Amino acid sequence: MQNDGADYGGEVAAGYQETHVDYTFGAVLMADGMVRFRLWAPAVPQVQLEVEGKPATVMNPIGNGFHELRYACPVGARYRYRIEPELSVPDPASRLQDGDVHAASVVHDTCSYAWRHGSWLGRPWTDTVLYEVHVGLAGGFAGVQAMLADLAELGVTAVQLMPVADFSGPRNWGYDGVLPYAPDCAYGSPDELKTLIDTAHGMGIMVFLDVVYNHFGPDGNYLGSYAPDFFRTDMKTPWGPAIDFRKPEVRAFFAENALYWLREYRFDGLRLDAVHALSDPGWLPEMACFVRRHIPAGRHVHLVLENDDNAASLMTQGFDAQWNDDAHHVLHTILTGESQGYYMAYQDDPTSKLARVLAEGFVYQGQPSPWRKGLPRGESSVDLPPSAFVFFLQNHDQIGNRAMGERLITLCGKNVDALYAAVALQMLAPHIPMLFMGEEYGATVPFLYFTSFQDADLARAVREGRRKEFAGFSEYSDPQARQRIPDPNDASTWEQCAMSNIARDTKAQAWYGYYRQLLNLRREFVVPHLAGARSLSVRVLAPVCLVARWTLGNGSLLNLYCNLSQVDVELPEDCLTAGEAVIFESHFDPEDGLAAGIVLAASTTATVTPLMQSRLGRRQAHA
Repeated sequence: MQNDGADYGGEVAAGYQETHVDYTFGAVLMADGMVRFRLWAPAVPQVQLEVEGKPATVMNPIGNGFHELRYACPVGARYRYRIEPELSVPDPASRLQDGDVHAASVVHDTCSYAWRHGSWLGRPWTDTVLYEVHVGLAGGFAGVQAMLADLAELGVTAVQLMPVADFSGPRNWGYDGVLPYAPDCAYGSPDELKTLIDTAHGMGIMVFLDVVYNHFGPDGNYLGSYAPDFFRTDMKTPWGPAIDFRKPEVRAFFAENALYWLREYRFDGLRLDAVHALSDPGWLPEMACFVRRHIPAGRHVHLVLENDDNAASLMTQGFDAQWNDDAHHVLHTILTGESQGYYMAYQDDPTSKLARVLAEGFVYQGQPSPWRKGLPRGESSVDLPPSAFVFFLQNHDQIGNRAMGERLITLCGKNVDALYAAVALQMLAPHIPMLFMGEEYGATVPFLYFTSFQDADLARAVREGRRKEFAGFSEYSDPQARQRIPDPNDASTWEQCAMSNIARDTKAQAWYGYYRQLLNLRREFVVPHLAGARSLSVRVLAPVCLVARWTLGNGSLLNLYCNLSQVDVELPEDCLTAGEAVIFESHFDPEDGLAAGIVLAASTTATVTPLMQSRLGRRQAHA
C-alpha cells in the first residue's frame, strides 16, 4: 500500500456536525435509517447475520473477502455473525457488547451524545502534562471523571487512559483487548466515557487513549476462524501470532480505529502501544497521515508512540513524541542501583547517559545495546526538540512488569531526597512530563499485573507464565520464591492496586503540594516558551551531578542543576551565567546551594536567565 494516507473506507470529515462516516468495518447507521453490516471473512464462503428476534439472513459477498448487508433494525439490537453451523461470533468491529467479549454485539449510535463543549479544539502539544490512569482501578469512567478537579488543581493538562477496548472478564490491565472499537462495559457505557471526555474538555483538560495495535488478547478473538489472513504464519510476537499489516484490510481496520476514537469520542490524542512489535512499521506514517487528513482543520490531535526501537525518524512523519524509556531506565538505575534485566544497558557510566538524555533525547541512537546482545538500537535524535520526548519516572509497564509491582518510592528506600530531586528534574525539564496514577501522593500501593480470565486452563497458564518470566532474576531463581508472585487472576491481586487504597494523609498531601508547586512553575516559566526550545549544553560536574541548559523559544535560558549523589559538589566558578534567577530549589535552606557555590547532595535547582542576559552570556562565552 502507498504510504500517503490511504483513503480506506472513510470520508473526509467536514466538521463535528457530520452524522455519518462510512467506516469500512462494523455495523454503521446510514442516513436512510438502515444499518449497514459488513464483515471481512475471506476464509468462509457464506456469512449469515443473526439479529436477535429475527430470522438469520445471508449476507452478500461484495469482493475482497467482504460480506455486507443493509438491514432495518433499531439502535440497541443484538446481533452476531454465523460463520459455520456450529459457530456464531461477535463483530470484530463491535461498537458495544451485550456483556463480555463472547456475547452478542449491539447496534450503537455513536452520534447520539449531545456534546456540551462541542467547540473544544484541544490544546497545543507543548501544553501537555500527562497523567496515566487505569480506568478500572479508578472506579470506571465515572471514577476518572471524579478525579478531574484534583488533577486540574495539580496542573495536569492531559489524562491518558490505559486501554479500554473490550477484554475478557471484568478485570484486566487492558492490553488483552480483543474488540478494539468497543469500550469495555466493566468501566461504564459509551455515553459515560463521552461524559468523562466532555467534562474534561470543559475544564481545559485533554484526554488521551492508549491503543494496542500489535496483538489481540488470548481470549475472545475469533478472527482466526474466518479471517486467518489477519495474521502472519511466519512471525510471532511475545503475545502470539503477528498481525499481518501487509494486508490492506488489516491496515484499514486499525487506521480507521484510530480515527474512530479521535472522531466519535473526541479523544485529543492516542498513545500507540509497543509499535516495535508491528510486523510492518511502515504502516505508522501512513496511519498518521490518514488520521490527520480526516480530522477537522484547527483541531489539536496528538499521536504518541511507545517504541523500543527508538525510531526517531517517526517524529518527523506525523507523530508528536515518543515515550522515552531511556530517560526512565537511566534514572531508575541511578536512584535504585538496580542492574538486572534491561537496566543492565544503563549501569555503565549512567552520568553520561543521563547527560545525553537531557541534551539529545535518546541514549541509544544506533549504538550497540548490551540488552540486545550487542546489536545496535535506535536512530539519531539530536535534531529533535525536547518536546518530542515523554519523560516519566514511573508508568504502568515499569511498575506492573515487576514481580511485586513496587513503585519507585518504595524502591528508593532512604534515598527519598534524590527522588525529590529527580521529580524536579522531570517536571521542569522542557520534555513532556508524565505522572502515573497516585504518584502525586507519594503512593506506595502496588500496581500488579492482573486478569480475570474465566477459562481455568488459560488462567493457570497465565499464572505459571508470569512466575516463569522472573526465573532469571536472582531473587526469584528459587521456585519457592516464585510462588510468592501474585496470581494475576486472583481478585485480591486487583484489590491491592485500587486507587481507593492510596493514602491522603499529611505525608501524601506534602507530595501533592510538591508536584503542584513544580507544575505551577512549569506553567509559568517553561510552557509559554516551550515551542522552539533547544538544548544548549549539558555539563557533567561529578558522578550523577550535572547542569543542563536549554534555550527557550523566547531566547531566555532554562538551567537545571541536578545532583543525584549523596555528596555535595563544588560549583566551578565559570558555571553560573550572568543574570541567573533561581526559581526553584528542592532543598530547604536558601543559605546553601548555588548561593554558596555548591550543588547540594540529592538536590535540583532551577534557574532562568532572561533574554538580554542570555545573549550577553553567549557573547562573553565566544569572546
